[in-house]
Amino acid sequence: MTSQENSPALARYLAFRRSLPPRPPLERRTVRARGIDFAVYLTPSVPDVPPLLCVNGGLLFDHKLLWPALAPLAASRQLIFYDQRGRGDSGVPPGMQASRIEFDGGDMPALRTALGIDQWDVLGHSWGGGIAMLGASAEAALQRSASSAGLPAIRRLVLVNAVGVSSEWLPPLHEAGLARLSAAARDRLAALDPARLTVPDLAFHAEYAQAFFPAWFADQQFAASVNPPLGTSATGAVIAARLRRDGYDWRSALRDVAPPTLVVHGAADVLPLSEATRTAALLGEAQVVPVEEAGHNPFWEAPDAFFAAVQAFLGGAPLP
Repeated sequence: MTSQENSPALARYLAFRRSLPPRPPLERRTVRARGIDFAVYLTPSVPDVPPLLCVNGGLLFDHKLLWPALAPLAASRQLIFYDQRGRGDSGVPPGMQASRIEFDGGDMPALRTALGIDQWDVLGHSWGGGIAMLGASAEAALQRSASSAGLPAIRRLVLVNAVGVSSEWLPPLHEAGLARLSAAARDRLAALDPARLTVPDLAFHAEYAQAFFPAWFADQQFAASVNPPLGTSATGAVIAARLRRDGYDWRSALRDVAPPTLVVHGAADVLPLSEATRTAALLGEAQVVPVEEAGHNPFWEAPDAFFAAVQAFLGGAPLP
């Protein structure tokens, strides 16, 4: 029996990928914002359609978590990716040990201004969904302070398997990961104490992220076919440790997030679907779309359903 027959999700992904045209090129730019040189990557522009900013998660990783995974969206709009502060090829911030995820959120409107963009759509995945929500809150605050009646900076917001609006989901995640895994993969994760994630030890954070990686998949045969990425950002380790140590609660700040929002969530994610429901209930105008037979990366495990939902929403389909 082939690996595709063992893995329905992998078969779906490969069939979807074979149906795609060649992916567009990425143009690399260096954009200075808030005293940091950001590595920014753009697909070709599309007239009369707002660009889509894509914010990756992972905290330790660069934009390649979402590229070329999201390349199908470039057929109808320009995609913009970037390496967050201290990740990938972007500059390390001064005072790195004080880094926090809220600084990442504040970078989003600064990058939009530096790129000369009046309005864009935003998609955030996992921790990138948290950054996207914080960025939307920062944009709302800027608009209030300017007493601006112009176009909102964010036209539409897409949250893909986003972290919760407060950190209650985080402590149980280790046990959920163990329950998903078996055999050697489970043993590898079980050998790592998640309490050590409260310390910004990059080597341990990177090892833990690789050990946890297969638990993000609903289909373990698919997971076995993918090489876990290696986290390389000391800045990201500082941020991750702070979140683990101190927790977070963004509910008050996010009540001002106003763009129409699509909350897409793999129904089989170890990050519970109930967090997506809670997020949508907090935001002003939001719809939850569960993606069946998908874990944390529905653009891999259920690409047809995922891209159909996102394309329809960005194309202007009204929320129910």
